[in-house]
Amino acid sequence: MKKVLLIGGAGFIGSHLAPLLIQHGHQVQILGRSAMDGSNLLAPYYLQGDFQDEKLLERLVQEHDEVVSLAYATVPNTSFADPLADLNQNLPPALRLMQICAAKQKRLILISSGGTVYGQSTAKKIDESHPTHPISPYGITKLTIEHYAYLFSISHGLKYVCIRPSNPYGVGQLPFRGQGFIATALGLIAQKKAVPIFGASGTVRDYIAISDLAKGILATMNHGLSGEIYNIGSGVGRSNVKILEDLAPMVKQKGYEVTIEPLPARPFDVASNVLDSSKLMNISGWKPEIAFQTGLQDLVDSVLSQYQS
Repeated sequence: MKKVLLIGGAGFIGSHLAPLLIQHGHQVQILGRSAMDGSNLLAPYYLQGDFQDEKLLERLVQEHDEVVSLAYATVPNTSFADPLADLNQNLPPALRLMQICAAKQKRLILISSGGTVYGQSTAKKIDESHPTHPISPYGITKLTIEHYAYLFSISHGLKYVCIRPSNPYGVGQLPFRGQGFIATALGLIAQKKAVPIFGASGTVRDYIAISDLAKGILATMNHGLSGEIYNIGSGVGRSNVKILEDLAPMVKQKGYEVTIEPLPARPFDVASNVLDSSKLMNISGWKPEIAFQTGLQDLVDSVLSQYQS
């Protein structure tokens, strides 16, 4: 049994990872900035606190065996609006956490971004050795944090493992948060609005069910080697238009229809991003289990039920 600290663990990924860790016998403490409703099943494991409070962070890190860093103040879309804020809000807290984990000799599980750090690619599948040339402030900051983790491993003895997830989707994902194409598309459909598609078919992305991602993170925690990077994705690319085609019959059953608003392609959108996760599969036996249509139907039911009386 390990004592695991989830920083920013009340969000979409953390809310699925925490129960999985508890199910596997680990003691879990979630640290988040916002208040949590007492009726939430994770409330007994939750502590409201400021990540900037170094004394609090030092105490919590000392009390745990491993730290999973899920906290991030921005999303890809908002990072373009203020690149400096993206850097200032995310890099300094990450560096402080690395310093504390190194000093306390605690392993850090760093959640990065497989969807943004690689940048443009012609590869059918992107593995961890692929060049990293991000074309968004979000991706640049994420990659910079990775580089600092490596630096701290050399200079301060930091033990860390880096995870680059693809695009998670599933129950609990909220529309209109600046990321999560499927949930936001469903939110627009529920409001009887058109879904904007940039370019002929939109972008191609690797969508992974949130439960599969959580299991992948656990597999990385159990089997990942210090200083290594692991992709976690489905290995299947789907365009925005293909997603909407899959959604159409599902939402029609609930009285909705899909309408597309075609728009010009944007120069800062990576055309295709599909991850090769064989590195993690080979060391752990992990693999995605949720069929896309199954996970999609669950998300449709979850999001549209919020709009139906």
